[in-house]
Formats: sequence, C-alpha cells, structure tokens
Amino acid sequence: MGERNLRKTMIGTVLSNKMDKTVVVAVETSVKDKVYKKVVKRTYKLKAHDEENACQIGDKVKVMETRPLSKDKRWRVVEITEKAIVK
Repeated sequence: MGERNLRKTMIGTVLSNKMDKTVVVAVETSVKDKVYKKVVKRTYKLKAHDEENACQIGDKVKVMETRPLSKDKRWRVVEITEKAIVK
C-alpha cells in the first residue's frame, strides 16, 4: 500500500461556533503588493469540522484539509493551540 500525501495544515482564529460541530475560522496570510512592494495582510474564512464542539470564539486552532464533509466544509480541527481568555 502507498503512503498518503501530506495534507495542508493552517492556523487560524475561531470567529463563530454557532453551528453544530462546525466552526468558522479566519486564516491570515501576508502578501507582498506588486506595485508598492508593501506587505499586506489578507484574511479569508473557512468552515471546519469540530467533532466535540470544543472550540470557543477567539481560540487559535490548527486545521487540516480533508475530504469534503458537506457543501462548504473541507477542513477539520486538529487541535486547539491557544484558548481564548474569557472575561
């Protein structure tokens, strides 16, 4: 049997956990502008599967690409790297 390909992993911040077993994660990347040569932050949102509903808003999470789980979900929460401070 062959080895599996390495899957993409990203780190992002949880924006919403209102859905059942799903969280919305914001991933921030840095891109250099072609004209002005200035580094600009780009943010995009993705939906990730959270089996135990353990993520809270503001948590830093590590997500991994996986097979399609629904119409929008292509990512799975691997671990919570940093918990949000709750006041």
